[in-house]
Amino acid sequence: MHTAALAELGLAHEWSYEAIEVSAQDFDARITSLPGEGFAGVNVTVPHKLAALALADSASAAATEIGAANTLIFNSGKVEAENTDATGLIESLPETPAGKRALVFGAGGSARACVWALTQARAEVVIWNRTQFKAEQLAWEFGAGVTHAAAPDDLLAIVDFDLLVNATPLGFADANPRAQMPGAAPGALKALPIDADAISERHVVVDLVYGSVPTPLTSAARRRGACVVDGLEILVRQGAAALRMWTGLEPPLETMRRAARGH
Repeated sequence: MHTAALAELGLAHEWSYEAIEVSAQDFDARITSLPGEGFAGVNVTVPHKLAALALADSASAAATEIGAANTLIFNSGKVEAENTDATGLIESLPETPAGKRALVFGAGGSARACVWALTQARAEVVIWNRTQFKAEQLAWEFGAGVTHAAAPDDLLAIVDFDLLVNATPLGFADANPRAQMPGAAPGALKALPIDADAISERHVVVDLVYGSVPTPLTSAARRRGACVVDGLEILVRQGAAALRMWTGLEPPLETMRRAARGH
């Protein structure tokens, strides 16, 4: 999607987007060598997001408070850290979440970015996680609430929420039937404590998981008439935010969207 965007912007003759594999042991040395090779910045993925933040000379409020960086900008010999996970979520929503009630599933790194973004946008956020203690820790840090199912078969009252956000890996095996992911298994929708039939037109349903086929959650939400934001849309928005930081130009969103969905 970055290659397509650079071509659309007329920058393909002088800019390129490259994949660089680097070990955790070599991360710092490799990153600090990149400005001298002509790089303007990098996107950083697991497991390097914490190391990227620690390496940076300065960091945005989002990167600092989320505690991870997925984007680095090389500027006048300095390394600036940013986190576009939060931006990607908020810009993907059909309208501002301010004043809305949001239920976030998960308490890991992706959930942390989502909870931070939504609370910053003045939404009322409630967290569910299979390990309740982790949900409570995250909620305490960002001023959110916590909910849990009292018994294994209990379901959450999603009718009380406007926004549902799956920030867990649940759904990966369903959306990527040929991929291998430790601990992932089909049947993700059953693992979430919700009744799919309770999803309605009033809901905005966000699933950070994406793959070659729709996830069970997004499929159910579409059948029920909900507004659906899938993980690919959030990925496009994250990428656009990074490209904007590196080039100073407004990225062609539709071009990036077509390229991402085409692959």
